[in-house]
Amino acid sequence: QVAVEESGGGVVQAGDSLRLSCAFSGRTAKLSTVAWFRRTPEKVRDFIAFINWRSGTTSYEATLKDRFTISRDIDRNTMYLQMNSLKPEDTATYLCAANVRDGGPGYDYWGQGTQVIVSS
Repeated sequence: QVAVEESGGGVVQAGDSLRLSCAFSGRTAKLSTVAWFRRTPEKVRDFIAFINWRSGTTSYEATLKDRFTISRDIDRNTMYLQMNSLKPEDTATYLCAANVRDGGPGYDYWGQGTQVIVSS
């Protein structure tokens, strides 16, 4: 079992930066791939980026790559999402997810999310 908890959301102005954190606890030795998603006010869930927990290899949704950066700190069991040049359309609930099945599809554990509101 892995617990997932996001933090760092808030209300910001367009053009601001924000860093989200995602803390993992429990059987963290099983972490394989961890990822950020966001759920828009229209309830659409969009992929943002993933990172391989051990190797640090990353992959991004193409339209967000220039503004968002995913990273992780293995010692702290924490993943981050640095978001720059925020836009009103980035308003969403940001979720992190963990896969603990090497090579398996999808994600096994999800957090409750942290809300980001970007005002114009």
